[in-house]
Amino acid sequence: MNLAILQPEVQEWLREHQHDDPVKVSLGKSPFAGITAAELATQLDSRKRAEKKLPEWFSAKDIYYPPKLALEQCSSSLTAAYKQDLILGNSVADLTGGFGVDSYFFALKASTVTHVEQQADLSDIASHNFSKLGITEIRCLNKDGLSSLAESDAQFDTIYLDPSRRVKTQKVFKLADCEPDVIRHLDLLKSRCKRLIIKTSPILDITQGLTELEIVDEIHILSLKNEVKEVLWVINSQSSCTDPIIVAVALDKPDSKVCFSRSEEFKSNSEFSFPQLYVYEPDAALLKAGAFKWIGAHYDVFKLHQHSHLYTSEDQKPFLGRTFKVQEILAFKAFQQRKIANQANVISRNFPLSADKLRKKFKIKDGSDRYLIFSTTGKNELIVIDALRLF
Repeated sequence: MNLAILQPEVQEWLREHQHDDPVKVSLGKSPFAGITAAELATQLDSRKRAEKKLPEWFSAKDIYYPPKLALEQCSSSLTAAYKQDLILGNSVADLTGGFGVDSYFFALKASTVTHVEQQADLSDIASHNFSKLGITEIRCLNKDGLSSLAESDAQFDTIYLDPSRRVKTQKVFKLADCEPDVIRHLDLLKSRCKRLIIKTSPILDITQGLTELEIVDEIHILSLKNEVKEVLWVINSQSSCTDPIIVAVALDKPDSKVCFSRSEEFKSNSEFSFPQLYVYEPDAALLKAGAFKWIGAHYDVFKLHQHSHLYTSEDQKPFLGRTFKVQEILAFKAFQQRKIANQANVISRNFPLSADKLRKKFKIKDGSDRYLIFSTTGKNELIVIDALRLF
């Protein structure tokens, strides 16, 4: 952490040049002694990234920004604010503190928060920024999270971990392969808290995670703009739960939270239908949750095909996902003979060709409220649904 960057004249320069290209700045000459052009470029680049992702940091004065990787790996304000409601009690330990976004939001609710970060620079940066954000309830420790826990007898109401999914430059996805290894230290973690919250890769299979962790009370799947951002595993230390609640949330859609248990999905049965007047595509959080049969029962809709994960109804239903109003349904052979759109958004679900290949094959340009949905019916017929998106 280069303290010279916090000098008033440097901070003023960064504000004045906030729209400059960081690459060009890095190739130029620094106007300040003791500060390289690369350091100035890093501050500008990370500040740009924080504008939408971390508005609290962007709007505050004298914030020190980390390199791009740390900012890419940290939580957004939206996801961190959601996690704030998952913590239990008044004492929280964030054992993989990083840039400090989660710790900041935990401190808005809990009385004491311990931010543990093994990288000295990142620990110093987080500590400095907490003071500029007006937060005094956070204690910063420059240590390895699990080592610090093992070396003390500290007890917390909630422990939070976000294990690194990049080990020796390679991406990993199983919990046991991440750093720190949560699985190997699970007993220690549970013995030091009432509630354990673990963030995992959006790619981690839900069944795989349950197999590794064994006892899980809740799984929260957070999406933003139809992309899964975080999967959170909540474990209460004295629990013996074998039927976890799964919560799917689209953070950009108010009142979108839906909850179901694994047993509800297993007990549900799908009913099938040819596309009716309305067609629904589940949000990415619902798809990640694996609620394929539960969706039909919960929303009173039919599936097009067992593997299509598209749903339909004659009357419009409230739905967590995208809703389309059908204009026309064509057999794929008929569509090939009579292309019905030069410009439309293409969706491919349980279809031999991907959306990219379909766009290229039929020279369809993206755009408008019109959607061409390529899929398969329950009778294994290839069809094209020409529809307008409503939500």
